[in-house]
Amino acid sequence: MLGDDEDVFDSVTWESPSAPATYEGTSAGLSGPGFRQSTAESEDGRDPHEPKWEGYLITSVKDPVKELAETKDAYVSYLVSAKTNLPIFSSPNPSARRRFQDFVFLRTHLAKDFPACVVPPLPDKHRLEYVTGDRFSPEFMERRRLDLHRFLQRLARHPTLQRSTLLRAFFESTEWHVIMHQHVAHPPVPEQSSGVIDSISDSLLNAFSRVRKPDERFLAMRESVDKFEEGLALSERLFNRVRNRTNDGNPEPGEDLTGDYHDLAVAVQGLGFLESGITDPLNHFSNTLLEFSALLRHTTQMTTDPFLVHLHSLLQYSHANRAVLKLRDQKQMDFEELSEYLSAVTAERDRLAAVISGRAGSTGLGLGAYIKDKVDALRGQDDDRTRVERMRKLDTKIKELQDAVATAHETSDAFSDETLREQKVFQKAKEAEMKEMLGNYADGQIEFYKAAMEEWERIIPVIQRIRVDV
Repeated sequence: MLGDDEDVFDSVTWESPSAPATYEGTSAGLSGPGFRQSTAESEDGRDPHEPKWEGYLITSVKDPVKELAETKDAYVSYLVSAKTNLPIFSSPNPSARRRFQDFVFLRTHLAKDFPACVVPPLPDKHRLEYVTGDRFSPEFMERRRLDLHRFLQRLARHPTLQRSTLLRAFFESTEWHVIMHQHVAHPPVPEQSSGVIDSISDSLLNAFSRVRKPDERFLAMRESVDKFEEGLALSERLFNRVRNRTNDGNPEPGEDLTGDYHDLAVAVQGLGFLESGITDPLNHFSNTLLEFSALLRHTTQMTTDPFLVHLHSLLQYSHANRAVLKLRDQKQMDFEELSEYLSAVTAERDRLAAVISGRAGSTGLGLGAYIKDKVDALRGQDDDRTRVERMRKLDTKIKELQDAVATAHETSDAFSDETLREQKVFQKAKEAEMKEMLGNYADGQIEFYKAAMEEWERIIPVIQRIRVDV
């Protein structure tokens, strides 16, 4: 738990040797990122929870290359590049080559350094390709490249993460391994020293899994996240069903719509051999069916599959947002449990004071106090000297708990403020991704139907030339 002198909720500091010492919303005397994003609460009467971007960061991941190809340590590197006007970057067009493990390090430590930020997830590494050895296939590398490209895009859209010194080094540093070791050895957020909370048993702090006094704002957010994820999961399930009915992914014709059109083309071609007068038109019609089957397969691969991947990725991104909301609840639960523990210790101290003063033993203090008096008597701890010593220890513990409760309260309030701001950031990012995802799917469908219309329009004159004698 945080000590009294550790204020991790001050504005994020972005100092670096190649960047200005301070930025709007930061303090020169602070070091290391905390929870608070750089927004001025009183600036022009703005909403204190409204995020503020100080520039743009446009990222890309391209050119996957297999490194150390003939060795057991082979891996794939990617060219990461950016265009930016953020003053923390020393170049407007930084670029570097990074491998997947570098992305994992970046994501892991951004989540540690910015616990109140929704840090986007990375694609899962534990895939079948790692078992079968196909992780160097062009198809797998391209899918991985697109996943990593989307990951960096999400970081670039975030007003705080886009200006982190670690992300800057990820794009600019020629000594990335040195940066990683330095970041592990000297993290921006120092390890929290053990305090009074560490002395409280887990059974006490984790006795309740729900917040006792829930905030209606966060209840509404949780409900919104539930509905959003439910809608995404349902859409993913339905689109998967449509995809499998259209093309099951097997390059050979199978039990799907593309396979049916392929079989229909073969059947029409067979009719052409039987009908000598219209063999050529039927062959043309058969070829059109084959082209249409190929169009369906192409649309599945180029439009439907990327749409499903993006849909699932957005669902995982929402899970990261849910984790931040859960962490905020945990901060409030810490404060509530510490407050109750302080009340219990204070009550015990008051009971001992009443016994020593002779005003009352356990009378009027409840059955629990009465039983405790009897147990103390059996242990030989019912003399005033023992009680005074216990009161002294309790006074010390009360002071520690009061400090811990005050810190936990500040932590909970600050984390709540940052969570409110973070939800606005995530909402904007979600809207941008939904627009991009649905727009790409619509464009793909338009291209498919245009191409299909051209194919069918070409066959109409051929069919019309068939002579029918009456």
